[in-house]
Amino acid sequence: MFDLNYKQELNKRRTFAIISHPDAGKTTITEKMLLFGKVIRTSGVVKGTGNIKYAKSDWMDIEKKRGISVTTSVMQFTYKKFLINLLDTPGHKDFSEDTYRILTAVDSCLVVIDAAKGIEERTQKLIDVTRMHNTPIITFINKLDRDSRDPIEILDEIEKKLKLSCIPVTWPISCGRNFKGVYHIYEKIIYLYKNKVSQTQSLSRIEGFYNLSSTVLDQYIGTILANQVRQELDLIMNVYAKFDSQKFLKGLLTPIFFGSALGNFGVDHVLTSLIKWAPPPLSRQTYTRQVNPQEKAFTGFVFKIQANMDLKHRDRIAFIRIVSGQYTKGMKLRHVRIKKNIIISDVFSFLAGDRLLIKKAYPGDIIGFHNHGTIQIGDTFTEGEDIKFIGIPSFAPEMFRRIYLTNPLQQKQLIKGLKQLSEEGTIQVFRPINNNNLILGAIGILQFDVVIERLKMEYHIDAQYEEINVVVARWIRSKTHLHLDSFKNNNSMYLAYDIFNNLIYLAPSQANLNIVMNEYSDIIFDKMRTKNQ
Repeated sequence: MFDLNYKQELNKRRTFAIISHPDAGKTTITEKMLLFGKVIRTSGVVKGTGNIKYAKSDWMDIEKKRGISVTTSVMQFTYKKFLINLLDTPGHKDFSEDTYRILTAVDSCLVVIDAAKGIEERTQKLIDVTRMHNTPIITFINKLDRDSRDPIEILDEIEKKLKLSCIPVTWPISCGRNFKGVYHIYEKIIYLYKNKVSQTQSLSRIEGFYNLSSTVLDQYIGTILANQVRQELDLIMNVYAKFDSQKFLKGLLTPIFFGSALGNFGVDHVLTSLIKWAPPPLSRQTYTRQVNPQEKAFTGFVFKIQANMDLKHRDRIAFIRIVSGQYTKGMKLRHVRIKKNIIISDVFSFLAGDRLLIKKAYPGDIIGFHNHGTIQIGDTFTEGEDIKFIGIPSFAPEMFRRIYLTNPLQQKQLIKGLKQLSEEGTIQVFRPINNNNLILGAIGILQFDVVIERLKMEYHIDAQYEEINVVVARWIRSKTHLHLDSFKNNNSMYLAYDIFNNLIYLAPSQANLNIVMNEYSDIIFDKMRTKNQ
């Protein structure tokens, strides 16, 4: 175990992801947190296509062009002497696999819900993933200054659909045009909402009144509404349970906050709760043992790879979540999968697309270093121990397209570009056994458009895609080479290799897959491939 200073470094770190359905305000709340962290002075215009400013977390050219997040951004900043590692995930369902991987690298989550729409499909699916890991969840009900549903109705929906007990921490005073602020149940303070607050103004807390009986509340919102608020709060505080730290850490309950991210109201309440209640760096499971963050030896795993963060140098950066030990500049690490020791000199911390060279890092931190083609998502790095953190899954694609070039002479560049983009995990590339086609697999159609645009922007390759007669894919395994060889010989027209040279069956229909699975009962057809097992 390390000394007291090391334990202090652990205790002051919080690593969490922000997740939501698209347009719930996730990127906006991310930027408000960066304002509180004093790393930016003004917010970008998240969807301002005609404006020169963009959301800080949307740093890629394609994100600025389309006004959506297509990749996870990692941002490190300090708040009240705590070091925050924030991961802003893509909200669109077509990039869900990136989000699923990111959830393996965080210790807690902030869920953002649109007050007018409540629980939406994407939110529910993301929460289902967090429940698999028992991830602690904090909930922010956003856009209270717009038309919204009844708060109690939203809480009932959370408890019913997400199977989470709700613990209101703040409670809204009216909503929409009449939104007046929130009452902080645990601080016993009323925070008044001041509309049209400049984004560059001071971020100190809104003026508060220390009890509900204050006559100033009646003067501000009227006696009738003030009495209604008092009655409602009396009901809320008696109906809903008190916050229980242990149940929160087990993912059984979620503290609820209300506010307006765009109006920069209530964001500080969420940040304060994160540093107070969210856990410091947690242990992670390997295939042989559990690794504790207080262990002396360095361990970490790769959960993300990003190509072309620096277009001038065509670099690829591997993002590593540190699980235990301390990184120091120039240390020697073992790349467990390829069984090689490497000296890591240039390591970065991140603020979206910007990066900063660092000399030290601790568990919970997200660091990055250059990948020259040998690092894969799911790889483990240690100071010598041959352990592997439980692999990050790769899901079978749901949509397929054949990609082809406008200029056939760019074939070599196309293969290189697709390999690098597929390393990020946003798309999968398949090479059929019987022909020279290149087939792309993805979760959603938007991923194909992103690939075409990135090939043009980042690699100067003009490519197009077209539909292909593939509807379902399964990775192939067999315990005996004899059975596998026979299977390959009889089904070669449907077989391909992925970039890791794993065999995959590309079925033209579900019926075809069912027939083949029945015929070859000794062959295993996997829906999901776990890297580095």
